Amino acid sequence: MSESILVVSHLRKAYGSTIAVDGICFSVDRGEIVGLLGPNGAGKTTTISMICGLTVPTDGRVTVSGHDIAAEAIAAKSQIGLVPQDIALYEELSATANLSFWGSLQGLTGQSLRSRVAELLEKVDLEGRATEPVERFSGGMKRRLNLAVGLIAHPHLLLLDEPTVGIDPQARFAILDIVREEARAGTAVLYTTHLLEEAERLCDRILIIDRGTIHAEGSPESLVAMLGEGKVVTIRGPFEQGSIDPLLVTEDGMEIVSSQAGRVLLSIENGAIPALFELLSRDEVSVDDISVREPDLESVFIKLTGRQLRD
Repeated sequence: MSESILVVSHLRKAYGSTIAVDGICFSVDRGEIVGLLGPNGAGKTTTISMICGLTVPTDGRVTVSGHDIAAEAIAAKSQIGLVPQDIALYEELSATANLSFWGSLQGLTGQSLRSRVAELLEKVDLEGRATEPVERFSGGMKRRLNLAVGLIAHPHLLLLDEPTVGIDPQARFAILDIVREEARAGTAVLYTTHLLEEAERLCDRILIIDRGTIHAEGSPESLVAMLGEGKVVTIRGPFEQGSIDPLLVTEDGMEIVSSQAGRVLLSIENGAIPALFELLSRDEVSVDDISVREPDLESVFIKLTGRQLRD
C-alpha cells in the first residue's frame, strides 16, 4: 500500500468575497509526481503557499508525513522542499554560498553540509561554476540552482511552483529529469504548471484546477480518454455564440466541447467527420477554418472549464 506524504483536506482560502481556493482535497504518495494543471490565477500558487505554511487557510487541513502544518509547523516544514516561481537566490553570492546558507538554515552543518552542497552542484551540473556569483548565471542555471536549494535538506515532499518559467527547452528538460530522479528515490512531488507538455511528460497523475476548484484528476491517459476515441475538431468562423450549436447536436457521433463566438470545439467520432463537412456545406455555414487533431489535455481542460489554459 502506498504511503501518502502529503494529504490536503477541504482546503479553502478566501480573501473577502473572493474565493482563491475552494475546498480542494487530494494527496501525493511517496515517489509520486502529481501535477496541478491550470492557467494563471487558477489557485495553484495559493495552494502551494498554504501547503508549506506561508499562507494561513480559511478552512481545511494539510499534513506532511503525518504532521499537521498548523499544529506541528516545525516538524511538517522540516519535511518540505520548496522551489518557488520567483527565484530565491542571493545574486551577489556564489552557488556554493547560496546552498550553504540555505542548508545551514535547515540544520545542516560541517561535513554533512559540505558533502550535500557538492552532491547537489553535481546533480544540477553547476560544479564548474560553483564559486561564481549567481548574477553571472543564465536563466536556466539560476532555475537549476533554485531547484538545488529546494533539495538541500533531503525533503520528503518537494513543492515546485512553475519551476521552468522563462527558460529554454534544453534547460527545462534538464530540470524535469532531475525531478524524475528525485521521485524515483522516493520523494513525493507536487508540481504546478500551465504547460501541457510538461504535465504530460512528467506527471504520474494530474489535477485539473481552475478558479480554485479541482475539476478532474487522473493519469494523463485517463483524462484524455474522457473525450473518447475520436478526434477533436475546431471550427472557426464569423458566427455568433451558440448560433450553429443546434445544427451540430442533431448528428450522432458529435459532442460540443465548448462554444464561443467565432469558435466551436467538437469531440467527434472518426466516422462522423465527413457528415460534419456535409452538414456545414448544406446549411451554408460561413467557416474560416476547420482543424482536426487527436484529443489532448488542452481539450479536456476546455471541456471541463469552458476556457483555454491561456485564457
